Amino acid sequence: MAKALLGYVGGSDPRLLSEMRRLQQRVQDLESELVRIQAEKDALAAAASHDRIMESVDAHQAEPALT
Repeated sequence: MAKALLGYVGGSDPRLLSEMRRLQQRVQDLESELVRIQAEKDALAAAASHDRIMESVDAHQAEPALT
């Protein structure tokens, strides 16, 4: 009875298997894109943090270098 409810009567449907493979590939593609975007976000955040640090340094009030 359970097999009939799940659609497994008579073997696996090739269309269903094909669709499942396609969806699994799509999930893998989206996961890899997510990793890439997260890495890009982290790099941009680090660059923005560096820019904020550089802006906080006031060159006009900095002490002169020893000569």
